[in-house]
Amino acid sequence: MGPVMNAVYNNYLTAYTPKPLTKYDTHKKSELRRVYNSIVKLNTEAPWYLPTTSRDTQRYAVDLKENARSLRNTIAQLGGLEKDGLFSKKSAYSTDEDIAVVSYIGSETPAKDIPEFELEVMSMASSQENLGLFLPDNKVSLPPDTYSFDIGINDMNYEFQFAVGESETNREVQERLVRLINNSDIGIAASLAESEGRTSLRLVSDASGLSAGKSRIFTVTDSHTSKTAGTVEYFGLDYTSHAASNAKFTINGEEHSSTSNHFTFDKLFDIQLTGISQENQSTRIGLKTDVESLTDNVFHLVGGYNDFVKAASSYLETQSKSRLLVHEMMGIASVYGVSMGSIGLNLEQDGTLSVDKDVLHETAVQSKDINETFGYLKNFSNMLLRKSSQVSLNPMDYVEKVVVAYKNPGHNFISPYVTSAYSGMMFNGYC
Repeated sequence: MGPVMNAVYNNYLTAYTPKPLTKYDTHKKSELRRVYNSIVKLNTEAPWYLPTTSRDTQRYAVDLKENARSLRNTIAQLGGLEKDGLFSKKSAYSTDEDIAVVSYIGSETPAKDIPEFELEVMSMASSQENLGLFLPDNKVSLPPDTYSFDIGINDMNYEFQFAVGESETNREVQERLVRLINNSDIGIAASLAESEGRTSLRLVSDASGLSAGKSRIFTVTDSHTSKTAGTVEYFGLDYTSHAASNAKFTINGEEHSSTSNHFTFDKLFDIQLTGISQENQSTRIGLKTDVESLTDNVFHLVGGYNDFVKAASSYLETQSKSRLLVHEMMGIASVYGVSMGSIGLNLEQDGTLSVDKDVLHETAVQSKDINETFGYLKNFSNMLLRKSSQVSLNPMDYVEKVVVAYKNPGHNFISPYVTSAYSGMMFNGYC
């Protein structure tokens, strides 16, 4: 059941709301127990509803849950899950973000000063690309049969089987192989390349770089496959047009390499390489001042709030109760409207918050006590956390539903699936 659930959930994340996973998506047993108890409590008096069958409504409910998770993670990354931890997160800077984008991942209270360093990038890590033969859109020359070939990647071997019909064209078979490989989700992206009316099958690895002792990220063969061989040679699937390579760079003049353009340095900085340095020109990386870090944290908080409001607002024309959620979010922000306005945060008519960077920065610089000046934002973030937890636990609260019956208060059985109806949506079409 584990792999099936992962496949189903990943399908919904990819199709509806692609959100990166963070360390805050892992939970202790005690946290999971609290979630379970909350669901039980919510279900105790929940009425019975007709099942929701609309695909648009199903997408909306899952989207709400995922955006609520994203809002919670944004606040968590700012230290909002810990007492007096909000806005204590330090920010890092890069003098040239066309070369490297950086974030600080070390302790919130470093034991010593963290020095700046110079980064120079000589080459970026690249993926492996296999480019097949460019074939005309004519009838395929392979005899009708069931064929197969093997792709070896990450010390695993995957066999792909497919049939070739008598009247099929080269392009039709290539398009089928693109779908077959992409649907397998083995870490290779397949696509068609076109040139002068001819098409070729392109395979590109998701991963980049080469580990020690490796010459390729993936191989394509049909020498020991279970069905008829011949398609690898016919389509040219084993030709590597671009070999994988590692990133090469220097930190304070010392040479380093990485299989990925995304790596950590000294357990303090998370670095994403974005370009190659000009000759003898380095990029300086270090920590921003406390005032700059604070303004960055406020921008991240406002960004998380705005993303959630915009996601809910995108359903205003199709989901009537989405208006209720937007109104509730505006209500939370309006409680602190006057205070936020004094530091450059303004509530707009659409429910989003705008930021006057100059006013925000000036307020932070002139503040004698940061905790007092920005203290109400901690209460604001706590209210957002509670709202995100409510939406995450029961996104069906904001779905228009038909009530079948109300329970007899105090004399009923718990129905654990009422508030978690969206979980069934993930399996719809798989069973």
